[in-house]
Amino acid sequence: MTVDVLVVGGGPIGLATAIEARLAGLSATVVERRSGPIDKACGEGLMPGALAAARRLGIDPPGRPLRGIRYLDGERMLEHRFNGVEGRGVRRLALHEALSARADELGVTRLEGRVDDVEFDGDTVRAADVTARHLLACDGLHSTVRRRLGLESPKRIPDERRRYGLRRHFAVEPWTDTVEVHFGRRAEAYITPVDERTVGINLLGPQGIDFDEELTTFPRIMRHLDGAEPVTSLRGAGPLRQETTHRVRGRAALVGDASGYTDAITGEGLRVGMAQARSAIAAITAGDLRRYERAWARDTREFRILTNQLVVLATSPLRPLLVPAMLAVPGVFGRIVDRVAR
Repeated sequence: MTVDVLVVGGGPIGLATAIEARLAGLSATVVERRSGPIDKACGEGLMPGALAAARRLGIDPPGRPLRGIRYLDGERMLEHRFNGVEGRGVRRLALHEALSARADELGVTRLEGRVDDVEFDGDTVRAADVTARHLLACDGLHSTVRRRLGLESPKRIPDERRRYGLRRHFAVEPWTDTVEVHFGRRAEAYITPVDERTVGINLLGPQGIDFDEELTTFPRIMRHLDGAEPVTSLRGAGPLRQETTHRVRGRAALVGDASGYTDAITGEGLRVGMAQARSAIAAITAGDLRRYERAWARDTREFRILTNQLVVLATSPLRPLLVPAMLAVPGVFGRIVDRVAR
């Protein structure tokens, strides 16, 4: 038996890709080496565009409304509210459970295993003892399939440009209905309310930062926490920047973080990943997976341009001027937020 689409990786984007396949009338199998809900160190804020994409897939995960983005540097603050729409702070585990239930409802088959190699044979591709017409690799930042397909960029990313994420949740009533981005000396702190009694804090910065020590450099956050206890263990991810030479090889393609990733600074990774999933399945149903290469460039263009610019500023000596500069042109900041949100 040959499945139409073999999805490698059972995280949110892998499940979203399998759901897209089933909605298009294709059979889909997901292979994932981990069992149970999959957690990840991330900001957990679904921008309005990501929430709309999730609803299109047939899920509406629980969480707390997000009505804008707020940038802070010390006591300086710049805020923009989403224009007539809402996002949502959603625990990554809750998002995974909602996607998992939807995949089961649609008849996605799932296997526990790992992909050590990918073999092409005419009109099929084989991995993890599964034969498929197409393989879509959604196996994350450190994609094994990306390396097996020879699509990983040989360029070495300088250590000073490598950034990592650390996340922990605290038991405290949220003090904001926005995603807050606090700029510190070495890192940014992302505050995301995920329910009525829990706030997630994600630190993005260079390798080796100590979460507890770095958090104390944000006095405004510490005042809000006021002794609140952590309710989850510390999780990490990185390096965040991953580059690829191409996204398609034969009957296989890279989707989500596996296809290349810049940084989490704009908070729209899930929206972009879901757009890629939709485009990959559209290319398959059109009978030409090569179309996905062009669609990928279109789906990620704004994300890559905006994120690269912000990361350059956030990692340069001009970092202290970022928020004051945006305060000087609030209309520009608002337009950027609206583009990110949609």
